[in-house]
Amino acid sequence: MKIIAGLGNPGDRYENTRHNAGFWVVDTLAKRWNLDCSQKKFQGLNAQGIIAGEKVLLFKPQTYMNRSGQAVAAAAAYYDVPGEDILVIYDDLALLPGMIRIRQKGSAGGHNGLKDIIAHLGSQEFPRLRVGIGQAPEFLATADYVLNRPSKEEQQQIADAVDAAADAAEVWLQHGMQQAMASYNRKMQNGALPE
Repeated sequence: MKIIAGLGNPGDRYENTRHNAGFWVVDTLAKRWNLDCSQKKFQGLNAQGIIAGEKVLLFKPQTYMNRSGQAVAAAAAYYDVPGEDILVIYDDLALLPGMIRIRQKGSAGGHNGLKDIIAHLGSQEFPRLRVGIGQAPEFLATADYVLNRPSKEEQQQIADAVDAAADAAEVWLQHGMQQAMASYNRKMQNGALPE
């Protein structure tokens, strides 16, 4: 089994905020695969399916961002899924809106949700897919920025990135990490994904 975990915060208040980019990618995959990601288990919402011959758990932790690790680790332990088979998808301030990056492993990079997953799994050895939301402006605290809705212009850029991230997750699932990185870590031209 492989787990694709998108990070975010539960509830209507946070639904359309930048911090929920991981949830949006999981929702996009659920729609593509005709899965209903509403089953409650492991302190999260999830759906299971067989995609390209692979058993997959789509997962949205409902523990709030800073405690994402509790839920992800519970699901991983139950299904005995090793770190390399858990793809974690989350928003990233260091990437411009519309950009994505996929990596095999690494540090939390200041992201509290990722930090908690590393703490609960006891390892940084799991793939991650970052969806760019851009830096907070100087006049706005980072927490306020990530918990606010993107501007209209950013909404389209982020929506494009969410689609690209869903594509990258599918490549990871079917063809592995090296192919996903080769296909989706290319530089982008004028803020748009290359053809």
